[in-house]
Amino acid sequence: MVLGGLLAGAAYPALAEVMDSSPRPVPRPASGAAKPAAAAGASAGEYAALIAAAKLGGEVSFVVADAKTGEVLASRDPDLALPPASVAKAVTALYALDRLGPAYRFTTRVLATGPVEAGMVQGDLILAGGGDPTLQTDQLGDLVARLAKSGVRGATGRFLYWDGALPRLRGISADQPDHVGYNAAISGLNLNFNRVHFEWKRSGGDWQVAVDARGERFVPEVGMVRVAIASREAPLFTYDAGEVEEWTVASGALGKGGSRWLPVRDPGAYVAEVFRTLARAQGIRLDPPTRTGALPAASELGRVESEPLPDVLRDMLRFSTNLTAECVGLTASGATELEASARGMSDWVRNAFGVAADLRDHSGLGGASRITAAGMVKILLAAEAGKRGLKPILRSVGMKDDAGAVIEGHPVKVLAKSGTLNFVSGLAGYVAPPSGRDLVFAIFTGDPERRDAVPVALREEPEGARAWTKRARRLQGQLVNRWAGAFG
Repeated sequence: MVLGGLLAGAAYPALAEVMDSSPRPVPRPASGAAKPAAAAGASAGEYAALIAAAKLGGEVSFVVADAKTGEVLASRDPDLALPPASVAKAVTALYALDRLGPAYRFTTRVLATGPVEAGMVQGDLILAGGGDPTLQTDQLGDLVARLAKSGVRGATGRFLYWDGALPRLRGISADQPDHVGYNAAISGLNLNFNRVHFEWKRSGGDWQVAVDARGERFVPEVGMVRVAIASREAPLFTYDAGEVEEWTVASGALGKGGSRWLPVRDPGAYVAEVFRTLARAQGIRLDPPTRTGALPAASELGRVESEPLPDVLRDMLRFSTNLTAECVGLTASGATELEASARGMSDWVRNAFGVAADLRDHSGLGGASRITAAGMVKILLAAEAGKRGLKPILRSVGMKDDAGAVIEGHPVKVLAKSGTLNFVSGLAGYVAPPSGRDLVFAIFTGDPERRDAVPVALREEPEGARAWTKRARRLQGQLVNRWAGAFG
């Protein structure tokens, strides 16, 4: 039952987060007079009752303000610093747009240190990454096919790969289990969100397993990651890093068959191996790949470009992809260490918006980052006033009734970014009622001490976390409900 969720394959590391309850407007008074701002959509006692009913423990902080004037309409502990979780990605999007510009594209290039004569590169052939977090196997396969069509058949020298455009990191946060794909490794070369596809099937008394880097049209096998089925009930996974990354999976949890994406901890070597396999299939013979620490003088034979930055960021916000957040943040800062890069972004927030934030990464995955609800609202207000490009790429949060059904054509529109860690939940964005004033809000709820007490091995889904998150999201919906009704 556990692996029914844990071992499910998906095109992205995480599904988008949505509200669990519908923020429907509360009827206005019969007189039609608007409630005064002091009423704040609910009395202090009503807010306290909602929070008590959520049974979250820890802290709850929120601010809602008029989107045009910045007037604060309601708040609770607005200056309390809490973990933003993935709400931090909204800040990262603003940072990347400012530092890189909306026309920016990531590039992955194939280079040659000599001319191509009779189909052979007279020198080394180099796969050079540009930090693209969105590169997929099919794009790499198409790049190889273009090289083959141009007449390339191999190289007289070495096959090198360069992944130094970004720092090489085994994971974003050290306080996460090895097997979780959302704690992605990072390098200047990335593929399939730095995951391999592991598939298993029961065959008689034995198991058939396959590990590949599958796309829609190309399914190259992968040799640098091996997965063995171990006859045991627990632990669910073991992992051993090395030139070949070795995994074992407990047979007692597998059933008859299934699949899962597993993280790769040396993505540069992974991309190079897949490229060589795809090249061999197209008749291009290359030596085993060797990492190079610096790019030599070389000419370009081909390239893959990402979508423009706003499209990359839109998908990052929609699917909450941690790898994308870290790659765009590191690219924007130019720092060689993640913590230094996050400090650079925090400094930028202070200079651009006058907000003190203590961000330790660009994705919000680490639990040590802190920001206040008042600070987040100030950032969102300034971003919209300055037309910085955030609002058009935020996802529309679907409204649901109390039974969980989507309400089609709901009059209240919410563009927001949610965030979830164990016993931490946030939601921040914009509310557009059918009439009245547009709103900006931020809600942070968290029990960091309870989160930190969970052993690392159990942090994928600790006991009680799912129910806690559901209650937190329901509270968020109830708050937005009252604000939309009172002020819209």
